[in-house]
Amino acid sequence: MCTKMNPDRFNPTLSVDEYLAETNVLFYLNDAVTQLLEHKEEYTQFGIVRYFSEYFSSVKNGNHVLFREFGYIKATAHNRASFIRVLWRCFRQIGKNGDLLAMLEYSSLLQLLCPDFPVEMVQHAARIVLMDDAMDCLMSFSDFLFSFQIQFYFEEFLESIAVIYQDLLSGKSPNTVIVPTSTSVEQLPQVATEETEAQEGVDSSVFGECIEGLCERFKHNHPSTSAIREVLEQTQRVTFYGFVMALVRHEGVNQDIGALPNKLELLIDPEMDQEVEKLIAQIAISPTSNSSSSAPGHKEPPRKASPRKSLHHRKRIEMESDGSTEETDSSEN
Repeated sequence: MCTKMNPDRFNPTLSVDEYLAETNVLFYLNDAVTQLLEHKEEYTQFGIVRYFSEYFSSVKNGNHVLFREFGYIKATAHNRASFIRVLWRCFRQIGKNGDLLAMLEYSSLLQLLCPDFPVEMVQHAARIVLMDDAMDCLMSFSDFLFSFQIQFYFEEFLESIAVIYQDLLSGKSPNTVIVPTSTSVEQLPQVATEETEAQEGVDSSVFGECIEGLCERFKHNHPSTSAIREVLEQTQRVTFYGFVMALVRHEGVNQDIGALPNKLELLIDPEMDQEVEKLIAQIAISPTSNSSSSAPGHKEPPRKASPRKSLHHRKRIEMESDGSTEETDSSEN
């Protein structure tokens, strides 16, 4: 169940309550009003109607999650997918340059976009990539990004199947396995430790039956059951992280989430590159670049730092052009 915003705003088959639940309208309306009250003096200057228009346009375009708190960016499936896309567009240049970063460095990048983003989430994503390797090993941007997508978007699902896997690994009968709805994320590193002692994993068909039982009543996001079956049909036995890595590599799961292009096109974004080229051209022909300030012996006075803008204003400025100011080099690696 990869829940994305429905482009058909007025689906006649949905009741009012179903529509509100599917689109999270009340959540966004509540946040919009809260933001308005917290910044009332600023927003009332350019009009309440304009404020709500810009807020919901930002939600629709996926720019609304930038610099927001962690509780907000994970509150809805749309927010999670939007944040994954923002991460990709902001730091795509790292992948183009071929840079390899450590887990803590990726954590720092995420905290530039979300100041209170928990390092534990980054650790779990890195564990998917590194498997049995040390956590201080370096990772490519694409490997980390696709693993982070699965970990962040399907967090509750992974926590729950980790418990199922642990029960099966300990020898419990499938009939006695407890199918959870939520659990603590601290159990995930324990699974990795257990796997080093039982590399063969568990029976794929039994694991699949338990997962399908979970999906039937799971309230959070989960991959489609067809994708889960397809992954598990490839092998007779599977380890937990082997299963998660297969989801990471499954193009159908990636398309269902809808945040990232396929891996071959991950570092290709002609639209963004064109925007960067336009920005560079504007800087090159700027009047200040040809003015007397560039004359020999003329020293340009230091620029004053602009006052700190409000969250809503910074969000519009930085993301209005769909990430066009995020990088300065459009050359392919």
